[in-house]
Amino acid sequence: MWIQKKLRLPAMQRGFHLVTEMIVRDLPELDSIGVGWMQVFIQHTSASLTINENADPDVRIDFETAMNHAVPESLPYIHTLEGPDDMPAHVKASMMGASVMIPITDGRLQLGVWQGIYLCEHRDHAGGRNVIVTVMGESS
Repeated sequence: MWIQKKLRLPAMQRGFHLVTEMIVRDLPELDSIGVGWMQVFIQHTSASLTINENADPDVRIDFETAMNHAVPESLPYIHTLEGPDDMPAHVKASMMGASVMIPITDGRLQLGVWQGIYLCEHRDHAGGRNVIVTVMGESS
């Protein structure tokens, strides 16, 4: 069985945002998957996806701090037409990645106890973000 949906995540401020529940809520078909995989792919070059801790909100703040330290806006970027946050956002998105894969068992994502899917918003003023969710698996 194959399922593919385009989902629109709402505009979010710059930072790291848990979106696991938003994605799962829009995929009631997951309940019918006995064993399979879910890929989430973001259709943007200035935002990214990752999986990490979903419990302590301080992790989200520390992620933003670390990424800004690793990829500062103060570098002498040439691509600056869309503002000083744009090129650093592209670099951060390439570092973090455009997709995540999660196993599915008995209709449930097999994320660890402390894991969640993050939308990593690297722009100061971005709009909503499109993700393509592809589920492949056997019916339960």
